[in-house]
Amino acid sequence: MFITLLVVSFLISFLVVLLVTRMFKNSMLSILNRIVSPDLSQAWLRYLSFATIVVGVSGGVRIWELEKYITGKTVDDEPIILNLDRWVLEVYRTIIGTLQSAAWILFIFFIFSLIAYVIIRVFELRKNGRLAAK
Repeated sequence: MFITLLVVSFLISFLVVLLVTRMFKNSMLSILNRIVSPDLSQAWLRYLSFATIVVGVSGGVRIWELEKYITGKTVDDEPIILNLDRWVLEVYRTIIGTLQSAAWILFIFFIFSLIAYVIIRVFELRKNGRLAAK
């Protein structure tokens, strides 16, 4: 039963993070096109998508939490039984953990992108003579 839970958690996490990555693909590509050249932006988008998937799945499939189903907390403890209520709880935890992890990596990307955009914009304005150098 534990192996089934592990596989189901992985598949749910993977599908959720794929959906999130697909939802933000155009936004990420537009930002990357503005910051770097279009040739580089495709490569960075692939890397960012890969990183989002890895971080999302690792946040959704929490191995250390699933261990309680095969070992007890102490030597004398019995493992927790996987019933329907536990399955629902674990599926919910998987989805929420995946979404939280993906949101964090996207948030970090957007923060750094905003900083890069401001720097690029300042240099463009200086180059065009709109911003006086002090």
